[in-house]
Amino acid sequence: MSKLTPASTLRAIKLAHTAAWAFFVAAIVAVPIAAWHDRFGWALVAAVIVAGEVAILAFNGMKCPLTPIAARYTSDRRDNFDIYLPLLVARYNKEIFGTLYVAGLVFALVRWIAS
Repeated sequence: MSKLTPASTLRAIKLAHTAAWAFFVAAIVAVPIAAWHDRFGWALVAAVIVAGEVAILAFNGMKCPLTPIAARYTSDRRDNFDIYLPLLVARYNKEIFGTLYVAGLVFALVRWIAS
């Protein structure tokens, strides 16, 4: 069995962080897709999942709880030091996906009202 090094620990954290990010992005994308197909219950489930993540971020000063853990294993502080995302996506992650989330919610609400 190999010993965990700071580099291997950081890779594991980045992998977990990236997987969590992908899960929540999938939920954000699911909101308008479910609404488009008149599956408003599924749209609500996806929206609530993302709202839970937003609450976690808000509670943690708008940072992922994995970020300070990853920071223990590197001096790198680029916007993507703790996740496998391109630098610009990591830098503007909240703006990009927050906008998509709100737009998806508005779309779902309009579709629900119209149905």
